[in-house]
Amino acid sequence: MASAEQPGTAPRRTLWTAVGDEFAAWGALVLGTVETIGDIALFTWNTCVWLFSRLPRRETLLPNFYQVGVRSLPVVALTGTFIGMVLAVQSYYQFSQIGLESRLGAVINMSLVRELGPVLAATMLAGRVGSSIAAELGTMRVTEQIDALTAMGANPIHYLVVPRFLACLLMIPTLTVMADFMGVVGGYFYSSVILGIDYHYYWLNSQQFVGAVDLFSGVFKTFFFGATIAIISCYQGFNCSAGAEGVGRAATAAFVHSFALILSMDLFLNIALNAAQTFIWPEGAKLF
Repeated sequence: MASAEQPGTAPRRTLWTAVGDEFAAWGALVLGTVETIGDIALFTWNTCVWLFSRLPRRETLLPNFYQVGVRSLPVVALTGTFIGMVLAVQSYYQFSQIGLESRLGAVINMSLVRELGPVLAATMLAGRVGSSIAAELGTMRVTEQIDALTAMGANPIHYLVVPRFLACLLMIPTLTVMADFMGVVGGYFYSSVILGIDYHYYWLNSQQFVGAVDLFSGVFKTFFFGATIAIISCYQGFNCSAGAEGVGRAATAAFVHSFALILSMDLFLNIALNAAQTFIWPEGAKLF
């Protein structure tokens, strides 16, 4: 006969208990994920309601436009320049092996305007601006400044979220065009000046393979990226946990979640845009 367990000792875990605990943990994770998605959807809805009902004042909008757009230009321009050079370095060896180094301009510029320019501009915006927004709003949450706004009769979403949302939404296309331009300049400089590729064929092939549709596709995607960065960053700041550690976690989560969503959205947007382009221009025609 088995002896009774001593008083005060923890009961022994059986296989079924361990399996039940594992299912309970997964269930809590799924419920937490669904709840977070619902909270973000409601947060986005409230932002859109205030966006279309009443725009923020100019004194509130302009500082956010300056912070998001003007102060992000140097890092975006520098990143675009070096990405164009890196593409030239990595592509030249393979193309020279088959005697197509004069087509290097088409490959570099196509990659920049359709893919790398928009994604890198969005990544820089998420890292520089998104983390800053989450940390700023998280600090306001921890120090009860957001609660003070509510107590004074001001809506925090209209006063804090909508200006940042508009700044990210409207400034990221400009940053993308800057990244594209600097990447094209960087790729041309390295290809023609350092690698010695004839500049005439470099630009001729670029003109033949890269058109306005490609530039439009890249810029069009950035509106979704900018909106995602703003919503995720503001949501993380508004739902920041207490203390300096909570603010740091909110800033980190804002960048990580924004970056993951940017990459996943880029995949589906590329599929949709390629299908639309094939349907409208089955022969691959471009606007110029």
